Amino acid sequence: MKKSLQLRLAAIPAVVMASAGSAMAAVPADVTTALGDLKTDALAVATAVLLAIVAVYAFKFIRRGL
Repeated sequence: MKKSLQLRLAAIPAVVMASAGSAMAAVPADVTTALGDLKTDALAVATAVLLAIVAVYAFKFIRRGL
């Protein structure tokens, strides 16, 4: 009896994982486009921040040299 219960309890995660893997839905084209636009915008913002940091350090370096 105990061994049968252990087998049933061990099978629960396997059934959940099998059903979750097959429950994929198609992503609408609008979402794909929005994610592409988000990637482009995030890259632009990250580039601007990086350039600002480099400019601040360059300014500090120049001020220290004078």
